[in-house]
Amino acid sequence: MKKVYLLLLIFLFSSCWLWSQRTQTDSTKTSAEKAKNIDFNVMPYLNYNRTLDFMFGAIPMMMYKFDKTDTISPKSLSGLSAVYTTNKSYFIASFNKLYFKEDLWRAQVFFAVGNQNAQFYVDDIDVPDFYDYGTKKTILAFTLQHKIVKSFYAGLGYSYAHYDTNYEDNVEPSSIGHTNGLQLIMLYDTRDAVYYPTKGNKIKVRWLAYPEWFGNTANASKVFSEYDTYFPMRNGKDVLAGRFSGKFGLGNIVFEQQVTIGGTDIRGYSEGKYRGNGLMDIQGEYRYNFNERMGLVGFAGLATIYGSDTKDFDWKLYPGAGVGYRYRAFKNEKFNIGLDGAVGKGDWGIYFRIGEAF
Repeated sequence: MKKVYLLLLIFLFSSCWLWSQRTQTDSTKTSAEKAKNIDFNVMPYLNYNRTLDFMFGAIPMMMYKFDKTDTISPKSLSGLSAVYTTNKSYFIASFNKLYFKEDLWRAQVFFAVGNQNAQFYVDDIDVPDFYDYGTKKTILAFTLQHKIVKSFYAGLGYSYAHYDTNYEDNVEPSSIGHTNGLQLIMLYDTRDAVYYPTKGNKIKVRWLAYPEWFGNTANASKVFSEYDTYFPMRNGKDVLAGRFSGKFGLGNIVFEQQVTIGGTDIRGYSEGKYRGNGLMDIQGEYRYNFNERMGLVGFAGLATIYGSDTKDFDWKLYPGAGVGYRYRAFKNEKFNIGLDGAVGKGDWGIYFRIGEAF
C-alpha cells in the first residue's frame, strides 16, 4: 500500500500546485476579458494497477466550439493519451466527443493502439491460478447521433478491433483476429450538463452486432444499457449520483470481447479475476465540492457476472466501495480529472479518471 499512498500524494501535490498557479494567473486578468473559444491543458497521468503496475504518461486535452455563435451545444472535447507501464504495456489513444448544430448532432471518435500485458484466472486445469497474457490491440470506433425530438437521440456507429493474443504456458491457444461491429444507439438525455451534471437523467441503450456477413468469424452481439440519475445537494454545491448498468453478451463471445468487473463497473477490482460474457451493476456516488476547483467523492455498489469460464463466479454478488479526489481541469468548463481508490471482494484498485465515472 505504500505505492498507493505515494501515488496519491504526488497527484494531490501536482493538482494543488496547478491550482495555485492558475489562481495567480487569473487574478491578473480583468473581468471584461472574453473567454477563449479553445481551452487547452496538458495533464500528467500517474496511476498504479495490481495488474499493470505503475503507469505514467501525459494527456493533452482541449475544449472548444465549432461555432462561437452556438450557445446551445456543449463544448466539444478532444484529447490524446500516451501511457507506459512498468510491466511493459503501452497505450496511445485519441478520444473525441463532438457537439454541433445547436446540439442537433453528437458524435464520438476513438482510436487506440497498444500492447496490454495482463492476467486472467483459470480454474479448469491442474493448477488453478492467475496466468499472464499479452494482447496487441488496434481499435477504431465512431458514432453519430441525431436529435429526433427534445432530449431523445438516435444514431449509428461502427467499430473495428484487431487482436493478437498470447497466453502464458499455452493455457489457451494463441489467437489473431479482428472484429467489425455495427452499432445502433438510443439516448434519452435530460441532464443539465454533459460533463458534470447536477440534475436530470441519462438513459442509453446500445446494440452492437458482429455478423458473419460483415467480415467476422462468428455471429455475436452485445447489448449495453445505462441509467444514470443526478440530484443536487447542499443548495446545488454537491451532487448525489446513481447508476444502473448492464452489459449483455450474446452468441459466440470471444475472450477479447468479454467483460471484467472493475473500472467504472464496479471500482475495487483490478486483478481481472471476475470475467464473463455479461455484467450487471448498481452503484451510488456522492460528489462533495469543498473548493471551486477541488472536490472529493465517495461511492459504493454491487455487481454480478454471467458466462464466466469459472462457473462458481456466475451470479454471485461482488461489492465495491471507495473514495476519490477531483481536480477541475479547465477554467471555463466544469470538467474534472481525478484519482479513485476502492476495495472489492479480495481485491482493490486505483483509478485515474478523465471526467466523472458516470
